[in-house]
Amino acid sequence: MLHETNKRKSLTSSLVLLFTAVIWGGAFVAWVEGAQTMGSFTFVSLRFAIGALALVPLILIFERKGGSLHGEWKHTLIYGTATGTVVFIASVLQQTGIEMTGEAGRAGFINGLYVVLVPVFGLLLFRKKLSFISALGTLSAFAGLYFLSVSDGFGNMELGDILMIMGAVFWSVHIMMIDAFAPRVRPLRLAMVQFATCAVLAGVCMFIFEQPQVLHLQAGLIPLLYGGLLSCATAYTLQIFFQRDVPAAKAAIIYSMESLFAAIFGFLLLGEVMGWRGYLGGALMVTGILLSQLKPQKSKSNEK
Repeated sequence: MLHETNKRKSLTSSLVLLFTAVIWGGAFVAWVEGAQTMGSFTFVSLRFAIGALALVPLILIFERKGGSLHGEWKHTLIYGTATGTVVFIASVLQQTGIEMTGEAGRAGFINGLYVVLVPVFGLLLFRKKLSFISALGTLSAFAGLYFLSVSDGFGNMELGDILMIMGAVFWSVHIMMIDAFAPRVRPLRLAMVQFATCAVLAGVCMFIFEQPQVLHLQAGLIPLLYGGLLSCATAYTLQIFFQRDVPAAKAAIIYSMESLFAAIFGFLLLGEVMGWRGYLGGALMVTGILLSQLKPQKSKSNEK
């Protein structure tokens, strides 16, 4: 009876995480729309500011007890500032790359590379063993990236693609940092601090390098609200409360579907058609992402 209850709970949580992947996939359309109305620093600063503010009432409801500036909050500020700085770099690289390419589906597939890079960095930095099937997945993902990003004449990659690849590298670093820091502090507080840090850093750059105007902000209001309320606050909160019931490897596979949803939303809402090279590259990347998360199960204790 208990096994059946846990099974249903895991299934429900998996469906919720799939919904978060849908939200994140649709976010790439918002990034493209936002890039048409305002600069990268402005868009990143405002959407993460909205996300940080949206988490405040959730913290007051779910995490109002415990933690002082001399205790847990102190560590939260340290960890949140560190992760927020990485989020700032990754988000600006991603948004600038999207601004140059203007394609949601393409950006979604390239961004999905972070799922493959995490085990690769684990091997290089922490000597975590990389299985044969994970290595095969990595090769498939990079082959897909080549078909997706290189021009029809097999020339060089576009600058926008390179920036998004660099962004994926920093998203990989962010995942490893969250894996290390999140168990030590309350997750919603950590999310709020990192969102606020990113918003402040991008805001400083906004006033230095860009000239935001009210008309531009009004034109990009919907992408900003989607990015702040749905992509940041809602999806992240759902991830925190439901991922605990899903094995990590399975959760990563579910999240990787955001690449597929980005392509679907790009086609439906923006009329994007990537051509045979783009779709072949996307298929190879999704295959590589899935393979990179498949691990031999030696025992049930290894599932989480």
